[in-house]
Amino acid sequence: MSNALHVIEINELSFSYDAQKEILRIPHFKLEQSEKCFLYGPSGHGKSTLLNLITGVLPQDKGSLKVLGCDFLTTSGAKKNNLRGQKIGYIFQNFNLIPYLSVKENILLPARLFGRSQSWVDSQKECDELMEKLGMTEFADIKPAQLSLGQQQRIAQARALIGKPELIVADEPTSSLDEKNTAEFMKLLIDSCEKKDLSLLFVSHDLRLEKYFDKSLSLKNINEVQA
Repeated sequence: MSNALHVIEINELSFSYDAQKEILRIPHFKLEQSEKCFLYGPSGHGKSTLLNLITGVLPQDKGSLKVLGCDFLTTSGAKKNNLRGQKIGYIFQNFNLIPYLSVKENILLPARLFGRSQSWVDSQKECDELMEKLGMTEFADIKPAQLSLGQQQRIAQARALIGKPELIVADEPTSSLDEKNTAEFMKLLIDSCEKKDLSLLFVSHDLRLEKYFDKSLSLKNINEVQA
């Protein structure tokens, strides 16, 4: 586990896709180690953009952004990619599954590419356990296109959890799931984070999910740019 005092620490962060329209201006935000934070707000208000900044996919324009003790203002793109691969599990809204890989190969991808701090044998064992918990064992050799949207989302969750990441970020991950599958998805996610002592930043517009988290924040309360 990282020795950083805060898993995420933001001070005076700003971002815009062009010089004319600022999307985010966040004076201050922190996520503590092992904390599970629910960040809510309507679609189109910058939640996904914030996650892309936190995972190093986008560079900030101004301000300080530190993730797992790494100062993104002075960190190279290659080092950000390595940090994201080894220590951050990202559950994307649009899944980002590799179409030509099987379900099992998709889940194991971070372990194959980055190791995620455990042996290949352990990764395969954990993959089998995750698929069983998600009811996906029978689909291990199936390609993602043959699965329902809900099944694809479960695979995306398993891929984020495989190995030993320190931070999980989730972008509207239950948007394609019905109520029953959402409850199962959330139970596995929260149980896995608690078992592995992971920090979780989860963004959604669905306030019904708020009950699962230690802390709940509205994006409009931390972002000074109002849409």
